[in-house]
Amino acid sequence: MSTPDQAVPDTQLGLTNEEISLLRHHQQAAASTAGGSSSRAASRASSQGLLLLDSHSLAQLSRHFDRLLQQISARLEYLSEQSQMVAQQQYDRAGNAIQIADSEIARFHDILRQIDELEVDFDRIRHIRDIVRGYRQRIEEMDQELERSGSSSRHRHSSHHSSSHRHHGQSSGSSRRHGHHH
Repeated sequence: MSTPDQAVPDTQLGLTNEEISLLRHHQQAAASTAGGSSSRAASRASSQGLLLLDSHSLAQLSRHFDRLLQQISARLEYLSEQSQMVAQQQYDRAGNAIQIADSEIARFHDILRQIDELEVDFDRIRHIRDIVRGYRQRIEEMDQELERSGSSSRHRHSSHHSSSHRHHGQSSGSSRRHGHHH
């Protein structure tokens, strides 16, 4: 199985197993919402355990994780409001504690469990997003470097090529240089 040029095995990203499977899942999710040939490549890569490193794929994935974190934050906010409401309902107007129904206790614990799970998810996803962001920054910096050096190095390369051919004909070139030193 050949690795595409701009891809890195997702096991080398410093992620836990849970984070790796989350990354694979969300790479495919991000690809399916985007559509197009580049996203087919992205979902193929995730099924092979690779993270595509081209700036388009990384930008797409980064945006996907940002949206996801916003959704989790909104959900956490909603759940913490719910848990406060459940807690407040346990007192009557005079501030006396009311007997809490088992179903309410169960609901309260369920909300707290969901909050815990979401917080874990949030941390995992933020960690993955930060790694994806780091790669994206590096790739964009490399692209800029290439653009800066690209135009000049191509010219240098072609002229260097022709001068090296001329150089072979000048076997006396080196002795002439020596003459300058004396």
